[in-house]
Amino acid sequence: MELILSLVGSLLLIVCVLVSVAFLTLLERKVLGYIQIRKGPNKVGIMGIPQPFCDAIKLFTKEQTYPLLSNYISYYLSPVFSLFLSLLVWMCMPLLIKLFSFNLGLLFFLCCTSLGVYTVMIAGWSSNSNYALLGGLRAVAQTISYEVSLALILLSFVFLIGNYNMIGFINYQYYTWFLIILFPLALVWFSISLAETNRTPFDFAEGESELVSGFNVEYSSGGFALIFLAEYASILFMSMLFSLMFLGGDVFNLLFYVKLTFISFVFIWVRGTLPRFRYDKLMYLAWKCFLPFSLNYLLFFIGFKILLVYLILLIK
Repeated sequence: MELILSLVGSLLLIVCVLVSVAFLTLLERKVLGYIQIRKGPNKVGIMGIPQPFCDAIKLFTKEQTYPLLSNYISYYLSPVFSLFLSLLVWMCMPLLIKLFSFNLGLLFFLCCTSLGVYTVMIAGWSSNSNYALLGGLRAVAQTISYEVSLALILLSFVFLIGNYNMIGFINYQYYTWFLIILFPLALVWFSISLAETNRTPFDFAEGESELVSGFNVEYSSGGFALIFLAEYASILFMSMLFSLMFLGGDVFNLLFYVKLTFISFVFIWVRGTLPRFRYDKLMYLAWKCFLPFSLNYLLFFIGFKILLVYLILLIK
């Protein structure tokens, strides 16, 4: 019975995420429209609300094409696997109804994001196109570079809350948000989230100006739609994680979802505001700025925790 409940619960969560992704694309097109002083999609239905579903029907009913020289099986399966990973990572969301009890939720998240690198790499390589391969390599280099800082920041939080379970974030932010105490860390985490999800100003994997469309240049119809869904599911998850880690994180409060929507809006706002980074600057930022910063914070938290333990022993 418990297994059936878990399966139904996870299925419901996945359906909700996919519907959210649909409306996130609509929000993005609307916000970008207003940033560029135009309306965005407004012809389909009332204010263009059914537009995402029309896009989905259009994409999935188009003819599936593939390059003759491509490595067909890996070319076909990598978008499927990419979406699967993006949805799988949602399973570690700390719902207190014990959907899945993750005592090592942070490690699970790191494993899933690390596996995401392979899907992009295989998608770029299996197309057998130079542009796709270059886009894939860029995406892999970028993701691996920023994942180091991401892991170090997560490790800092592990030392701070003394637990790998994400419920720790809810318990520790009962009186004040981590955003107030750790504002610089929140800004760095947000920048890393942008880089991890291949969003502007770090969207080198799909740089239209120099790489046609990057690693997904040979994908059309269903395959392209799956890559698209995976990217937006990752954006939503990163927004959820930011709200959980820095903005109180009470998952059973309506305000939590308002915060989540706001962070997703900031992702779009950044896209509409900032131009693309230069590639060497991107790598410089990862290795010369974010890495020392996150290492220093990690050492600070370790020192802080040791001091705390020493004071407790001294009092006893």
